[in-house]
Amino acid sequence: MIRTPLRPLARVLEAREKGENPDKIERENLRERHEQMRDKSRIRAEGRLLVLGLIFLAGFGAIGGRMATISSAEPQEPVASASQAAIIAQRADITDRNGNVLATNLATHALYAQPHHMIDKARVARELVQIFPDLEEEALTRRFSDGRKFLWIKKKISPEQQQMVHDIGDPGLQFGPREMRLYPNGALAAHILGGASFGREGVQSAEVIGTAGVEKAFDDYLRDAANGGQPLRLSIDLTIQAALERVLHGGMVMMNAKGATAVMMEAKTGKIVAMASLPDFDPNERPTPLTEGDASDSPLFNRAVQGVYELGSTFKIFTAAQAMELGLVNANSLVDADAPMKWGKHKIKEFKNKNYGPYLSVTDVMVKSSNVGTANLALQIGKERQRAFLKELGFMSPTSVELVEAPGAKPLTPKHWGDIHTITVSYGHGLSASPLHLASAYATIANGGILVKPTLLADAQPTQAKRVLSQESAADARSMLRQVVTRGTASFGDVEGYAVGGKTGTADKPKERGGGYYDDKVIATFASMFPAHSPEYVLIVTLDEPEDRTGSEPRRTAGWTAVPVAAEIIRRTAPLMGLRPDFETDTPVALIRTSN
Repeated sequence: MIRTPLRPLARVLEAREKGENPDKIERENLRERHEQMRDKSRIRAEGRLLVLGLIFLAGFGAIGGRMATISSAEPQEPVASASQAAIIAQRADITDRNGNVLATNLATHALYAQPHHMIDKARVARELVQIFPDLEEEALTRRFSDGRKFLWIKKKISPEQQQMVHDIGDPGLQFGPREMRLYPNGALAAHILGGASFGREGVQSAEVIGTAGVEKAFDDYLRDAANGGQPLRLSIDLTIQAALERVLHGGMVMMNAKGATAVMMEAKTGKIVAMASLPDFDPNERPTPLTEGDASDSPLFNRAVQGVYELGSTFKIFTAAQAMELGLVNANSLVDADAPMKWGKHKIKEFKNKNYGPYLSVTDVMVKSSNVGTANLALQIGKERQRAFLKELGFMSPTSVELVEAPGAKPLTPKHWGDIHTITVSYGHGLSASPLHLASAYATIANGGILVKPTLLADAQPTQAKRVLSQESAADARSMLRQVVTRGTASFGDVEGYAVGGKTGTADKPKERGGGYYDDKVIATFASMFPAHSPEYVLIVTLDEPEDRTGSEPRRTAGWTAVPVAAEIIRRTAPLMGLRPDFETDTPVALIRTSN
């Protein structure tokens, strides 16, 4: 900065020449300098005041805006925040093939406590027990007083329970928002859906994960936000499922059975229309798995998929179909059926030691369910070809159905497949498989010999078809199954207007220990298809330890137990699936579908 001197020499000399006092120049310059300094200071001060005013204005404006936002928003409980991975709670719905909801989400709350904020811990414990009877007052009081600062009380509560807890009025009780899985139809299709539970949990959200069934099998899909909330659409029909379960439960009670299962499947696609296992459970309140004893005693056990049983004479049609496919016999060929049949140290007998021999046609072997006739057919086939055929039908590996339980249900086959096993397997003993395995194999016969794989997905794309039987062999097999109903062991399965074909199977239950079989416990199965001349659906009904006590003696065979149950299911469900009743004439006429 250039400063001007207070006594400039030029002006001092000029003043002396004029006779003026030079001190006046210094005083004048000093005054001007002070005025300049004062003006600069004022301008600087005014600028600072302006900036400070703007800062205060902005600050008070922000505070006022935030206050306005808070006053117009819904009140929320204050929460503590911490750095952690976000928990994604949203889960897609599950629907049936028609879009009816099978599983969805419900907004609710969890209840937790902060004991250090509680006013009266004893009173809180006492009041909570009144709301939640499963809690213990003494245990709650002890937990509130042991020094912890946080504890869960209930992972999910109803709106009514939330209001009652709120009325307690203690600041130590807090609510956390939750999204819980809801099954609006209760126990309907329970084994298919499986159930869900909470995974990772936070105060403000919880992770919903599948625990069984399709909920677990499709857990990644249901939790994937990239799917845009699109529901998982299953192949089952809710109406058919409800009717099937109702009839099956009634049949189980009437036949005094320990358990029951049924599978209804589209013969051409393998899509499961309905599938049930009894006893069942409510997935909204999924019970605890058994830790000891027989797993099949638990209501969680899916008999249709996990249960592997000797399915008895239902296997005989596979022996007949393969023998015809190989050209060894035709439907009218005569087969040795003279009973009993001796094979080494073994003796093959008929039911109640009957003798249908000396010869039966292949058709009559099926109609009368001859063990000896079937055994002789199997010996013509041979063990290698028999085993290869059953493998093609899927009896050597778990089913591919989209349930997390399916991979563990591998059929039980003989370790050393000798001739005696060829005989016993031909009529359904010595090989254990699930009812779902049986449904898939019967669908192969029903649709003309094309192998199908069971699926629970409505939009499943058919895989490349594999032919297992010729159309001629499959047609002859279907004709035999129809005659089993019209004049054989499944006469109670005939439903007026709906041509039913099928085969009964009654197998003694193996003992849990020591080997051998029970004399008074059986697995009774009826494997059927309808309409028999051009089947669209396959139905398998299996009863565990049934006993019809309406006669003078208990009757346990499938013809008396499983067959009537299956007939009633068909009678109830066929119209619901759009099948118009028809009546057989001399020329077989297929039923007509009237709606989808």
